[in-house]
Amino acid sequence: MQSATIKIFLLHGNPKRLRTAELSNWTGKAVAGPRSEFDGVLARDEAGKTGIYFLTGIDTDTGKPTIYVGEAENLKDRIKAHLGKDFWNQVVYFISKDDNLTKAHVRYLEGKLIERALQAGRAVVTNGQSSGARLPESDREDMNIFFEKVNQLLPVLGIELLVPASSRAEGDLERLTLYCDIKTIRAVGHLSPNGLVVLKGSHAVLMERASTHKYPWPHNMRERLKEEGALVVLPDSLLFVRDVEFSSPSAAAAVIHGGHANGLTAWKDKQGKTLKEIEAV
Repeated sequence: MQSATIKIFLLHGNPKRLRTAELSNWTGKAVAGPRSEFDGVLARDEAGKTGIYFLTGIDTDTGKPTIYVGEAENLKDRIKAHLGKDFWNQVVYFISKDDNLTKAHVRYLEGKLIERALQAGRAVVTNGQSSGARLPESDREDMNIFFEKVNQLLPVLGIELLVPASSRAEGDLERLTLYCDIKTIRAVGHLSPNGLVVLKGSHAVLMERASTHKYPWPHNMRERLKEEGALVVLPDSLLFVRDVEFSSPSAAAAVIHGGHANGLTAWKDKQGKTLKEIEAV
């Protein structure tokens, strides 16, 4: 992504409450807020325009992050229709300040955003299906730029559910390949802005440590990854069949080791230097 200047306006001074966001040299604008300020979010002039929106929260049955991506010619009316759904607690919508978005534009954006959310695999996507729309070439290019700007702003507004776990490593430390070994098992990964990504093709131990009975997080996370299809059981190990991002090197190492592990010493570069030693340089 290109460098950008972001202007965020906190209407009440609180970053968790109603806020707007804009990028320099872009006609789009975002409005975000919690469900508890639903009336204020939809009372704004922007809510009466054509745009796309996101509803995010936690699924009460699975405890997993959940997202709904929608489009509307009148955002206020459409978003109000979702009050019967109780999973969401945050709403973000995007409009064009020059009123150039049409129904076809937002249908095209909705389709691409749903596809991105499904590919990212960070949340349950509650949309039944993606609408999408065909656009003339020039319009399609304009909307592809709009799409990238939306993805640039969403994490700043607290929604990282469309960011692929295998995002390309960019910083010096992120580009460093790291290895986590235990006995004959090896996992490969790299640091990320949110923690550490374990790469597809890595392995984890099959048997868990007895300590997971007292400290069950590694067991629970391994079971969750199995249910999601990210970890597959082999005769002598567990196999990562897709990239998986963890919140820290220790969280990743605990899943790989089958119990508590210190990620700063468990992850090493190809010369055998630990992550702790690397970061101390």
